[in-house]
Amino acid sequence: MERVVGTVVRGLRCPIINEGDNIEKIVVDSVLKASEVEGFKINDKDIVTLTESIVARAQGNYATIDHIAKDVCSKFGEDTVGVIFPILSRNRFANCLRGIAKGAKKIVLMLSYPSDEVGNHLVDIDVLDEKGVNPWTDVLTEKQFRDHFGYIKHTFTGVDYIDYYKSLVEEYDVECEVIFSNNAKTILNYTKSVLTCDIHTRFRTKRILKANGGDKIYSLDNILSESIDGSGCNEAYGLLGSNKSTEDSVKLFPRNCQPIVDKIQHKLKEKTGKNVEVMVYGDGAFKDPVGKIWELADPVVSPAYTSGLDGTPNEVKLKYLADNNFADLRGEELKQAISQFINNKNSDLVGSMEAQGTTPRKLTDLIGSLSDLTSGSGDKGTPIVFIQGYFDNYTK
Repeated sequence: MERVVGTVVRGLRCPIINEGDNIEKIVVDSVLKASEVEGFKINDKDIVTLTESIVARAQGNYATIDHIAKDVCSKFGEDTVGVIFPILSRNRFANCLRGIAKGAKKIVLMLSYPSDEVGNHLVDIDVLDEKGVNPWTDVLTEKQFRDHFGYIKHTFTGVDYIDYYKSLVEEYDVECEVIFSNNAKTILNYTKSVLTCDIHTRFRTKRILKANGGDKIYSLDNILSESIDGSGCNEAYGLLGSNKSTEDSVKLFPRNCQPIVDKIQHKLKEKTGKNVEVMVYGDGAFKDPVGKIWELADPVVSPAYTSGLDGTPNEVKLKYLADNNFADLRGEELKQAISQFINNKNSDLVGSMEAQGTTPRKLTDLIGSLSDLTSGSGDKGTPIVFIQGYFDNYTK
């Protein structure tokens, strides 16, 4: 009988993961148990994805605000520290800021506006127009910002992040001056010692600061890039990708993930005889249409994946073929013509009209978004995602 289902995505439940757990065994056992209980077969080119969170938990990759403070102090000493372009997130940045404040003598906190890097808004852009404020050229003090816009709470969290972040710094009796600018060079009028907290633009920001007289210039991936007094760390990403764990600690992005995905793939091959692809995923990369938040607060969607997930899709648009190439065909003739076209398509469709609108993002970014939306960020309890039929097309 002809198949009538394409891609199938299942969120798999597994035990709560704790430090020291054998993550590879738990993932493999969870997939095999789900297959048995739910009655689905495991096939070649199926995909198993697991959240970065359970990998980091198994690794025990945690650090406290004291560890952060010690690293910050070692880099900046007694200097006033410019903390610039942080994202507006209690989960992502609050404990990082606590640690930074605890290791500093004074902080100048420079926020981008109207929104942060991932789309959290301090103020609606239409209000900027009403007030005649140009965010690309105008530098505002805290008082000027309040005079223009008042006190605005985040759409989803109900938090005034200006007051909230300032209060976190002042918890440690550290002076905090807040300014607003989208120009990295602005901070150099206040201090030459800067910790830039942006994620995907950090390399450009550091280059600009260094080229314009910055002295001690670091980014979040330089903080806890090595262990401090036995803490967790991440050699590649430091504090980037970290999440709040307790009131005084963070869970860091997982380390050395490639051996983990390779081992899971090997174990599944031993158990099933099938070649299953495996990846670790963090945030997907999609934009919320209401809050305007672009979800990618992790430094990458996937820190590790097996080789079969490398590359981008090479797909054609079915509706384009039906409306153009084979507009005179219907029914079985149309189906056969499209199937033949797909089977004979070029290995590189870049620039082809038949591929327009297919958006060939990296496979790992697409699958990471699919997995993130499936597992969610709350209490679904499915940090493992099993995907079948992802590489199928209309002819399969």
